[in-house]
Amino acid sequence: MVIEVLKSKIHKVKVTEADLNYVGSIAIDEDLLDAANMIENEKVQVLDINNGERFETYIIKAPRGSGEICLNGPAARKVQIGDFVLVVSYAAMDFEEAKIFEPSVIFPKEGNQL
Repeated sequence: MVIEVLKSKIHKVKVTEADLNYVGSIAIDEDLLDAANMIENEKVQVLDINNGERFETYIIKAPRGSGEICLNGPAARKVQIGDFVLVVSYAAMDFEEAKIFEPSVIFPKEGNQL
């Protein structure tokens, strides 16, 4: 049996930008991506703490050390600059492997820094 489990989580980062005219995605500071074991083009779920919105998109890299969290395209309508979001990814794996798997979870500080 294969199940989906939490793979990575960036817990509570602040939205710094929202660009409706971009084609789509979430731009995330490359330092945060590395720390959370996430990669560009990975599918993620974004959970907005401020308004309860939950949606899926994919990751693009933002400049390393910038603290940037930018929602692009249609997702820009679901957040406000200054909102706090969780960014979550999942992985499909064998049930027995899932029992021992340890997800990567990070808790950035003010300014979306490690």
